[in-house]
Amino acid sequence: MASHSYRWGLYAERRGPFQRRQVIQPPYGSNKFHFGRFGERRPKRQYSDDYSNEWSVVRGLWKGRVSSKMLSHRLQRAMKDHVHSNKHNVLYKGKRKASKSGQEILCQIKQQAKLRTLDGSEQPFTRLGFQQLASPKLQQMYTTCAVVTSAGAILNSSLGHEIDSHDAVLRFNAAPYKGYEQDVGSMTTIRIMNSQILANPKHNFSSSLLYKNITLVAWDPAPYNIDLNKWYHQPDYDLFTPYIKHRKNFPEQPFYILHPSFIWKLWDIVQSNTQENIQPNPPSSGFIGIVMMMNFCEEVHVYEYIPSMRQTNLCHYHEKYYDAACTFGAYHPLLYEKLLVKRMSTASEEDLKKKGKVTLPGFSKIKCPL
Repeated sequence: MASHSYRWGLYAERRGPFQRRQVIQPPYGSNKFHFGRFGERRPKRQYSDDYSNEWSVVRGLWKGRVSSKMLSHRLQRAMKDHVHSNKHNVLYKGKRKASKSGQEILCQIKQQAKLRTLDGSEQPFTRLGFQQLASPKLQQMYTTCAVVTSAGAILNSSLGHEIDSHDAVLRFNAAPYKGYEQDVGSMTTIRIMNSQILANPKHNFSSSLLYKNITLVAWDPAPYNIDLNKWYHQPDYDLFTPYIKHRKNFPEQPFYILHPSFIWKLWDIVQSNTQENIQPNPPSSGFIGIVMMMNFCEEVHVYEYIPSMRQTNLCHYHEKYYDAACTFGAYHPLLYEKLLVKRMSTASEEDLKKKGKVTLPGFSKIKCPL
């Protein structure tokens, strides 16, 4: 370990480029305000196009039949812009089949998307001494798990008690539970975070109690061709510096970085199950977290990933920010992810509409043909 200390000192001072991801501006109205990404107050005006399409898309998700053509013109334009820009240089060469059964999709994910974390066994991380910092292999086993999305629709759900009844609870990014316990519960086992949470000082990653005494999992998209050297020098947001600092300060806390090959394999699976060209950007934290928990749990209960009757354009239950893109996707291929999850779900129609809950079998319970 001592032989790597000097290198790590240099490494910890490095700052990657902060490339802001595109955010579709929210619908505004004449007499209300929302708070944007940097807290500025803006008048809110309403796009009727968004609202006229919203419920048809929700009903389509409930039935497992949706298309990007059902989205508002604004979101369709945003999707086309992302497909055209292709900032991650995605080149998909696989087959496409939109008619797979739920069981076939479950087996495809189990067999093709092997959960993998960065362990320092590849360059440039080997020469940087990453193996000495990496936590032991990420492997847990639970009977039932709750995946609690940050969707605004979970407000007024009274799902907190049910969520806390599970053996493990996954939460996302900087989503709090204090003050929202009745709706989202208070238990946290694992928190998965995109790299912005680690890199942006406003989230107080190094000091906030949100990130203490639990298992942490972070991710950031590398180029689609998994060029790890390029990723190290130019991450989307610099997650490596805060990761190193945290591992040194709290070596006993389990903390992992997902390997980008796992991230992009999930994207491949989503694209392979639709004839439409999905956004060539990584899957959402929601989809990544759901599949991760399917590795650990015999049964996974996901709350408000597919919207309930409480669907709202409020992006997150803990923020006053409105945009239908948070539900149906602009940067991330959310619409297609949610369609796959619905096709795999065994939840009742009542659970889906009233609780916004889908139920998925864990990989340990899925029997697939050899």
